[in-house]
Amino acid sequence: MLKEFKKFISRGNVMDLAVGVIIGGAFSSIVTSLVDNIITPLLGIILGGIDFSGLQFTVLSATVHYGVFIQNVVNFLLTAFCLFLIVKGLNKFEKALAKNKEKQEEDKKEEVKKEEIPTDVKLLTEIRDLLRKNEKAGE
Repeated sequence: MLKEFKKFISRGNVMDLAVGVIIGGAFSSIVTSLVDNIITPLLGIILGGIDFSGLQFTVLSATVHYGVFIQNVVNFLLTAFCLFLIVKGLNKFEKALAKNKEKQEEDKKEEVKKEEIPTDVKLLTEIRDLLRKNEKAGE
């Protein structure tokens, strides 16, 4: 059983998942900071400082803080939108890198093709050029 557990833990998928969760947690703090410290205050200025978290009502002895829920939904939507923009930007960057790499590979292939001219073709080209040069000199 211990060997099976060791095999399960050392699988690539489990390690990839663990790394993804750790990176996701770190990235989550970046996105949360972006939303909380930059976007939300700017939206507060634009929207006139609207804060839903103070909205509430009381039923008998229970206080329902529905404004906190609304504020959390707004924060979620802002976070999701920021994450969307970040992923979209990264995808665009990756496409540009891939396109650049393809262009470099095509350029290398063209250079190789230019270098691979057979010797008989080279000799014929030289003869042709010499004949043209002699024709121009004789005129």
